[in-house]
Amino acid sequence: MNSPYDMSDDMPVYVISVAASLSGMHPQTLRGYERIGLVTPRRTAGGGRRYSMRDILALREIQRLSQDEGINLSGIKRILDLERELEQARLLAAQLHGEVAQLRAELESTRAVAARLAHLRRAPSDPHATLVPVRAATGAPTRITIWTAPGHAGSSGPDAGSEQVNNE
Repeated sequence: MNSPYDMSDDMPVYVISVAASLSGMHPQTLRGYERIGLVTPRRTAGGGRRYSMRDILALREIQRLSQDEGINLSGIKRILDLERELEQARLLAAQLHGEVAQLRAELESTRAVAARLAHLRRAPSDPHATLVPVRAATGAPTRITIWTAPGHAGSSGPDAGSEQVNNE
């Protein structure tokens, strides 16, 4: 929300008379629906009911199911409860899907590093090379550095004979 005049659909701003008017119902009907748990308006510090636009849309759906579909109130309550559970399950599935994708990427990276290390271990290009794991700070990727023995023929410069495998 960019300005104080922008409101979300969940903001409880409508008093019961306005909510009843917007939903096409009598205020007493809204009180009855609250008693049986079909809608739950928020309360002010003084105990007054405040309805959100989402509550009003739910009231309209309750009215449609009751009048157009002929479903009784306990059936409507069950339908609304199942719709809430379905929405929660969809959100959880989306979250788990994201976590699985992240774990797959980490697994692929780990497999690549393991394959590279296995290759280096089976056929080292330098018989004097050794594998030295270098751990960074917690949570950072592990870096493996292969060092050649000092004074080995063919090495020149500070980084000669070293190879790094990053697990990122």
